[in-house]
Amino acid sequence: MNIMATAVQKNSMKPLSNGNNLIVHREVKEIQNIDDYTNIGQCIDSNYTEQFEQVPNENITEQIESEAEPEIDIVINNVVCSFSVRCHLNLREIALTGMNVEYRRENGMITMKLRRPYTTATIWSSGKVTCTGATSEDQARIAARRFARCLQKLGFKVHFNNYRVVNVLGTCSMPFAIKINSFSERHKEADYEPELHPGVTYKLKDLRATLKIFSTGSVTVTAPSVAGVQAAIEYIFPLVYEFRKERTAEEIAMLHAVKKRRLAGGISVDVYNGPCKGENDNTEQTECETEDTW
Repeated sequence: MNIMATAVQKNSMKPLSNGNNLIVHREVKEIQNIDDYTNIGQCIDSNYTEQFEQVPNENITEQIESEAEPEIDIVINNVVCSFSVRCHLNLREIALTGMNVEYRRENGMITMKLRRPYTTATIWSSGKVTCTGATSEDQARIAARRFARCLQKLGFKVHFNNYRVVNVLGTCSMPFAIKINSFSERHKEADYEPELHPGVTYKLKDLRATLKIFSTGSVTVTAPSVAGVQAAIEYIFPLVYEFRKERTAEEIAMLHAVKKRRLAGGISVDVYNGPCKGENDNTEQTECETEDTW
């Protein structure tokens, strides 16, 4: 093989690769001047050694780590918001005249549903309304105003007031499994009770966020806003990265099934950035979305 390599290079061919995408940059003239073919192997070995010495191992490691940097998709599953209409609501009248309404007399409240965006509102006689089921903060606000418009059409003097996002539920899947036993032992602020819950509970007081970390690499986050969910994931990633492990075939299959269910019910933060509106919004819906109509 060494004789063939020298013969090819004598015919003014390009320098050969050593199989690791590292080209030997030794000049061809030095190989052409070799008369004793028994020393060719030593010459080529010295060339390889010099080439590896020129490329530090740290640079190679950094390049591999930068190329293997994983991407994590955060899926927002639920945004809970609340507002007040500042008037007394007759629940019985709403149940008789309203649409998509369920009256729960034993609980003293009414549930009303919308198809677009697909949300559910819980209405109390005091005028307080809680809206759940939205997959973004913009969707939650649109749904809240549409619920208020529905109550206004039923004859109540509605004033849209005290709107706020109460809670956001987000989920993500790490590109690796997690050794939650070692993680909980290292971080004392983590709460792990395997008899009660299969995941580790990790609370962030600054972000007011609560994380549930599972051994499969799945992480569930509850925070006051979408930005808080993203900040919590960015905070916890380097902590769990130290305790990563390879997934089993069963865990991979289970994660694929869970991911399909999540994508069917939620919207990824990386994909969704703008407000979510219906394709055929009429004038009545547009008025509900503006502040000037109230």
